[in-house]
Amino acid sequence: MFSRILIANRGEIACRVIRTARRLGIRTVAVYSDADRDALHVALADEAVHIGPAAASESYLSRERIIAAARRSGAEAIHPGYGFLSENADFAEAVEAAGLVFTGPSPASIRAMGLKDAAKALMERAGVPVVPGYHGDKQDTAFLAERATEIGFPILIKARAGGGGKGMRRVDRPEDFVASLEAARREAKSAFGDDAVLIEKYLTQPRHIEIQVFGDSHGNVVHLFERDCSLQRRHQKVIEEAPAPGMTEEMRSAMGEAAVRAARAIDYRGAGTVEFIADVSDGLSPDRFFFMEMNTRLQVEHPVTEAIAGVDLVEWQLRIAGGEPLPRTQAELSIDGWAFEARLYAEDPSRGFLPVTGTLSHLRFPEGDVRIDTGVRESDSITPHYDPLIAKLIVHAPTRQAALAKLTRALQDTQAAGTASNLDFLVRLSQQPDFVAGHPDTGLIDRDAERLTAAPIPDDIALAIAAIFEAGGMARSLESDPWQALGAWQLWGEVNRPVTLHHSGGHTNGRVIAKGQDRYSVHFDGRALAVQIISRNDGCCRVEIDGRQLRADFFQMPHSMTLFLDGHTHHFHRADPLDSAEEAAVGGDRLIAPMPGLIKIVRVQEGDMVAKGEALIVMEAMKMELTLTATRDGVVESLHVGEGDQTSESAVLLSLRPEDTQ
Repeated sequence: MFSRILIANRGEIACRVIRTARRLGIRTVAVYSDADRDALHVALADEAVHIGPAAASESYLSRERIIAAARRSGAEAIHPGYGFLSENADFAEAVEAAGLVFTGPSPASIRAMGLKDAAKALMERAGVPVVPGYHGDKQDTAFLAERATEIGFPILIKARAGGGGKGMRRVDRPEDFVASLEAARREAKSAFGDDAVLIEKYLTQPRHIEIQVFGDSHGNVVHLFERDCSLQRRHQKVIEEAPAPGMTEEMRSAMGEAAVRAARAIDYRGAGTVEFIADVSDGLSPDRFFFMEMNTRLQVEHPVTEAIAGVDLVEWQLRIAGGEPLPRTQAELSIDGWAFEARLYAEDPSRGFLPVTGTLSHLRFPEGDVRIDTGVRESDSITPHYDPLIAKLIVHAPTRQAALAKLTRALQDTQAAGTASNLDFLVRLSQQPDFVAGHPDTGLIDRDAERLTAAPIPDDIALAIAAIFEAGGMARSLESDPWQALGAWQLWGEVNRPVTLHHSGGHTNGRVIAKGQDRYSVHFDGRALAVQIISRNDGCCRVEIDGRQLRADFFQMPHSMTLFLDGHTHHFHRADPLDSAEEAAVGGDRLIAPMPGLIKIVRVQEGDMVAKGEALIVMEAMKMELTLTATRDGVVESLHVGEGDQTSESAVLLSLRPEDTQ
């Protein structure tokens, strides 16, 4: 076993590796960029080494700087985590050449699976079933269009060097193929430095099921059963579970054996995942699953496997990298219960899961038997430089029903404010009928997107509590004079105050009337609710409304308030009349950058006529490509950016004017 290791990563996975290393008595060395100087993984490690600017290309992707940091710190091995250099064969080779141990597979194994087209050809030779498609080297656009037509639409364009949904596009019609191919190539080139693609038949009712494999340097390979990762948006996983619902022993055996064959075909060592796509149009069947790719690293969703198999996969990685044999044989591995993992992201589901930046001003996780893997703390910032993952919530229970109920409650008890998140989306998804029934597939989220992604609209109870807060009723102690609770002195009648609440559904006007002894009457458009504050302390209160007592938590910022009530998160903001006036003055005709990023493509020039929904600018931000479209018909009056420009959040990119004005 090693005495000191360097973790060539950041965030949640770096913190995860540190926890296991500490338990094993191994000292850890973190690396950090300028943006991560005060990050959680830096604080947790025994030592940390600065490796460069915020840009990943100059820090976490710099092989030379990371290896130099390992030598400087006296580390014996490097753990790559996932992402960044974890599947970079050149990096693994450089680590070994420097006399250090790479905690992962050999460079040859990484290369064998690094390009999806070559990997599929290798798997075919090993007797592993693959998805029908084109996996060759010829990349001419016309040729690829012909192959797509032969395969039959819908098809999936995939970056051959890709992962995490980058460089991937579903195409349903031949006329959309060229534009989708160009977009996939740009994204692949930016993310992986390789714009070559492959084309596969898109299965209309697929499930994404993957097998965790592990090999050692003594020729042993085992699988640790399956994970179902079918719940995805933009080809990225959202909620994973293990085992897979509806899985038969026959199919589990067939998939496990195929995964082990895949690992043996490349003399695999360490943790790896063989990903399969299963056609479930007639249910799960051992003759209808196909190899997609092999990830030659630890997966983000590895905790669900740890939960059902009762193992620590990071410990296995370290032991096997140190030359030890696998801790268990296949016969010694078994499934215990059910596990789920939900990924909490800083993103806005109502805007197509657009990643967002900002400060996590308020962050609370549930207590009790829930595993929280995170790389951030309250008051940390989500920056545009890296993945916007906030945390992973992992639960384990004897049955699927019990585990899913536990996941829903854990999500409902989580609180995040200061930046947008997908928390409400995850709560709804965990209760989605098809998912609850054990019938997930990769199209489930898209089919139910309108309901799942809509911003939550507060009900009357939430509005009443928010109105009292806005009027000042929550800021006073229980013993306060009710005449002073709402702030203003009044000679005759009951103390009352008008309020306007701005929320995702628009705005609501109301009036709060103080009745004394912490009792209020809240009026909205002819509706009246009687509210009594039972108790309150910093950030929370207990209220009674129509004979029902509820706990409400709230977090206030200068221009907004977030209310956590009954498992839902409601955001209220205070409108700035100057901002409103400015927006009205320009008619809302500005195209605004949703976050800091790089302008990749500008499709229009000043004076061009555009139609509502037309793509105007393509920008790259937070590891993804965003297409910004016209909000309505008009003429491009002024253009403020060019291709290659860096832009800040909320910057005006271009302005439109109506067609009939000058």
